[in-house]
Amino acid sequence: MQDAAEHADEMLDKVLAEIEPSVQWVHGPTTSGSCTVTRRRTIMTVVSRQRRGSFLGVVDRFWRRSGYRMTSINNDVVFPAIYAKSDEGFQVGLTVADKGQVHLTVESPCVRHSAVADSTSPATAYLAPDAEFIPRPNIHSEFWSATGS
Repeated sequence: MQDAAEHADEMLDKVLAEIEPSVQWVHGPTTSGSCTVTRRRTIMTVVSRQRRGSFLGVVDRFWRRSGYRMTSINNDVVFPAIYAKSDEGFQVGLTVADKGQVHLTVESPCVRHSAVADSTSPATAYLAPDAEFIPRPNIHSEFWSATGS
């Protein structure tokens, strides 16, 4: 599971590196099942309704170029989402939630159970260590948060 978690971190790092201008993010909770592990990243940059299509497009194109197979696309205007699967069987997802907050997830295929350490990828937004939940997006971007046409 630890190797799968590290691979999931790499997958998340790579997709986030593709987003220009860059966005700020925090780690979501890592969860594990009987044989899978899921890593999460929550975008703290506000992605306005006018920019959501562009944001999803960047991620969609990167995942396709990386050889991922699209498994589901939700074209909802307010809460769009895309899901794909890598050749190694990792499930990736991007969902847009309330206030334009974007969540990225990677779930591993079934792997041998083991302890899983926290991610070593440094978050780019601040989250208080004692925070009980991740707040709504609160970082403004001249590009991603723009509301004009």
